[in-house]
Amino acid sequence: MAPLITLMTDFGLQDSYVAAMKGVVLGIMPEVRFVDITHLIPPQDIRWGSYVLKSCYADFPPGTIHLAVVDPGVGTHRRAIAIQAARQFFIGPDNGLFSYILEEEASAEARLLENRTLFRDTISSTFHGRDIFAPVAAHLAAGTPFDSLGPFVNPLVSSWVRPTIAASSLDGEVLGIDRFGNIVTNIQRKHVAEWGQESALEIFLENQKIPVFALTYADLFPGRPLALWGSSDHLEIAVSQGNAAAFYGARPGDRVRLMRQA
Repeated sequence: MAPLITLMTDFGLQDSYVAAMKGVVLGIMPEVRFVDITHLIPPQDIRWGSYVLKSCYADFPPGTIHLAVVDPGVGTHRRAIAIQAARQFFIGPDNGLFSYILEEEASAEARLLENRTLFRDTISSTFHGRDIFAPVAAHLAAGTPFDSLGPFVNPLVSSWVRPTIAASSLDGEVLGIDRFGNIVTNIQRKHVAEWGQESALEIFLENQKIPVFALTYADLFPGRPLALWGSSDHLEIAVSQGNAAAFYGARPGDRVRLMRQA
């Protein structure tokens, strides 16, 4: 079966950037199948990109190559890497974008992209997605061995991946806002289990208490706010048939606190 490459970027849909990356890949490996995860990651939003990738990579078959570019540091000294994990591959900037993959997959192996024979001849300082990441993904799809990409490297894992667990509280933050206005946090169900408190919780967004912990978005009447575990096992704050981000005025980085009920 033809190799599969996914693409996830913050490039949007109105410019030529995504097409250029696909063109480079097809010039090296014409048999590739593409899946566009999304190109609507908010510009430079590494946290949300990391979460989106984490939320869907396990749904893809072994051998999938994930080409992910949310790269505000393009052209600087930030490293370019490839990761092998969960029988899949991940290619992109070492800026925290793969933090959730590294958190989920303890056996992940990372390589620094240093084999310049796999790059385009001319490398733009502003478009490594086209000139480095896309050709490396294509060569990998064509059968280039993973260990030939470059030396071992310990990639960056960003501190926002895990909330802070204390005796009396669990402190996290808002990762981003989804298409429906749901507020997605970095607090996962497993973190609450580690904390040792899976029921009788009080949940606060900044200083606003979330009144109900529910099972589904429709457990409450329309317009009522609630918290629940989303499909990726992250704590979400929602409004039934409404927009929680607008309701609470929430923004990425806002503090979310879980406390034990008195």
